[in-house]
Parts: sequence; C-alpha cells; structure tokens
Amino acid sequence: MSERSAQPERHEDWTFALTRSPVFGALSLDGRTRLAARGSVVALASGARLCSADDPADAAYLIITGELEIALSRPDGGEVWLARAAAGSVVGDMALLDGGVRSADMTATRNCRLLRLGRQALLDALEAEPAAALTLLADLARRLRAANGRLEDTTALDLGARLARLLLESRSGLVSRSQSEIARLVGAARETVNRKLSEWRKSGLIEIGRSGIRVLSPERLRAEASTGS
Repeated sequence: MSERSAQPERHEDWTFALTRSPVFGALSLDGRTRLAARGSVVALASGARLCSADDPADAAYLIITGELEIALSRPDGGEVWLARAAAGSVVGDMALLDGGVRSADMTATRNCRLLRLGRQALLDALEAEPAAALTLLADLARRLRAANGRLEDTTALDLGARLARLLLESRSGLVSRSQSEIARLVGAARETVNRKLSEWRKSGLIEIGRSGIRVLSPERLRAEASTGS
C-alpha cells in the first residue's frame, strides 16, 4: 500500500469529517469522537495505489479530500472500472467487515487525505450503535448494486454505449480525462475509442479541447447509451 502518514491533526477535525459522512454521520457525537480518537490520517499522492485486490484488509478509509478510483484487473492486463469514490465516501469496508481480502484495486486520481479506521475500532463503534451499522450496510448494498451494473455494462454493452455512459457521468458536461484513461475505463483500445470520439465530434455530439471532452448533445448521447446492447 502506497500510503504515508500525514501531519498530526486535531481529533476534533476528524470528528467533523466523520459527521459529514453519510455513513458515520449516523453515529452519535460520542461515538464519532471515540472513533476519531482511534483513527489516523494518511496522505496519498495522485496516481498512488491505496491497495490491490487480494491484499489483507485491516482498515477502512473515509475520504476527507481527493478521489479514489476502484477497478478490477483483467487477465489480459486491462481493467474493469467499477466506481469513483469522492470526499465523504467510505472505502475498504466490505473486506473489513467479513475479515477477507480486498476485492478490487483502489488508486488515487488526485491527491488524497484519508482517515484510516482500524478493523477493531470500526467494529466496536458499529456494535455500540446498531443504527450506524444498518446505515453502513445500506450504503454497501447500494455500492454493490452499482458495481454489478458496471460489470454487466462491460459484458452487455458495445463500446459506444459504454463510452456514452462514461461521458454523461460528468455533471458539468466536461470530462477532464485523457483519451488513454477513458479507453482504460471503458475496457477498449485507445485507437478504437479515438475513432468513436472523432465520429461524435464530427456529428456535433461532443467537443474536444485542451481542457477535455465537452458534451454538446446529452440527449443524443443518452440515446447512444441506451441502444448499444
């Protein structure tokens, strides 16, 4: 794991970070304070790997700032992209709860600060407040459904549909990713993705510039996303 310890911070700051989390916000103030006191903040540089599939799982992480990408490695060397986890998200909790190993690779897509929560500290907090445990399980179920949907898309949808769905995920309409990264995320060769993007640019669906790919016609892209099975 490529994490490094960050500078010490006040436990009050960590308690506030837990409060902002949809999962740990369900804990009482005392519960959040106790959990924060047992946590530690780590820093992860952009591009660094937090963990790999099959690594031992001894902690869960709350993302304070930054973003992580979660993916599965394929036997051919490619990847199946599962999700992006932003500030406020909890990662690594599934293996932590069942005592197993990591099920996916997690990599920072930008500089991150994470609150590391050891397994016993987290289990103690959830056992003390079952309502928070139910909140965590509901969040875990939601993320598992989303991950299953990603896997189904990879096998059932053609390139155009997968690419359209990826571009439509940006709320701003601007996708600031390189075409090589996009190709990796949709599980296709860069040349094939470039041809499809060039086709859409000529048709007026997108605009390609220095800042990234801007969606010009979300309605037409939605049609591409829904008809590519």
